[in-house]
Parts: sequence; structure tokens; C-alpha cells
Amino acid sequence: MLLKENRRIILASKSPRRSQLLKEAGLPFEVKTLEVEESYPDSMPVEEVPVYLAKKKARASKVFLESDNDIILAADSVVILNGSIFEKPQNEEEAHAMLAELSGQEHQVITGVCLLTNKEEIAFGDLTKVKFAPLSKEDIHYYVSNYQPFDKAGSYAIQEWIGLCKVEKIEGTYANVMGLPVERVWKALQNLLS
Repeated sequence: MLLKENRRIILASKSPRRSQLLKEAGLPFEVKTLEVEESYPDSMPVEEVPVYLAKKKARASKVFLESDNDIILAADSVVILNGSIFEKPQNEEEAHAMLAELSGQEHQVITGVCLLTNKEEIAFGDLTKVKFAPLSKEDIHYYVSNYQPFDKAGSYAIQEWIGLCKVEKIEGTYANVMGLPVERVWKALQNLLS
């Protein structure tokens, strides 16, 4: 076991996918969240936004640290195409529009991660390139209607139908596209705990 009994990971995220990935990696954790406004400076380069937001979430969640043995884990994922961030869609129309733009294109998924203790902060970003096959209007309608991707950056989840049937290529880790670069989190935790 990576964690000693007295160490505690607090996942500052409501994402069921991040919880699933941590469980599958055998890491014990608790979920504790606060509402944190996901805003960032307009002038910030898009590649820096996910790490900035992960730090913002982790620092806001510092109130959950009860001892020096506790570790906050916060993350934020963004989908980037042609220098623009595709956030979570507000409605079906936005989801359709985003997927139509991603159709046949290669885009980037960057997940920012912040690990925070009373004494230390480790933050990093991980990038994966994803190439979609062309998506017809019928493909997009089917996916949005059946999978309701309104809580997902870029209007899609890699582990659902669209990822299985319409992703041609991935460069980088699959887990990162799901929302957490687990291999890098594992390494960072080992460094933090050594």
C-alpha cells in the first residue's frame, strides 16, 4: 500500500470519473468539495489554465486539512482546439456545436493537478492529443441524446460511445482524458510521501 494508515487523501472533486480512477489505482480517498468559481485571467495562455484552476481548487479546499498527514488532490481538465478552450456545454445546442468543431480534428486535453499539504504544494499539467474521426450530424445527435455530456469539458467522455467508436488516435494517457493522469499523480504522491 502506498499510503501509511495515518495518511489521508482528500479528493477535491465531484467528478465520478476521478473517483473511479483513484479506486482502480488502489488509492484510498475521501471526497470533500467546495464551490470554487472556475474563472481565470483572460490574458492567461490556455495551456496554463488547468493548472491555475487546480491550484485554485486545492487552495480553497485547504480548510479540509485536519493534520500534516492529510493531502488535498484537486484537478481540472480542459479541451483545447485551435487555441480555444472548450468548457462544459450549457445546453444541447452548445454540445452539438462543440462536437461539430471537434469532428475530424486533433485536439488537446490538458489536466492540471495540484497536491497540497500543510507544508508543500506540487502542481503540474499533463497533455494528451486526441484525434476524432469525422462525426456526422446523426452521430452527434445520437451521442448528445443518449449520453447527456453536459458535465464534461468539450462535450464528451472518452470512456463512452464516442470515445470507443469515434476516436481514431490518442497520444498520451487515456486516464488523463478521463480526468486524471494517474501515473503522474502516483509518482507525485510517492515524492510527497518519501
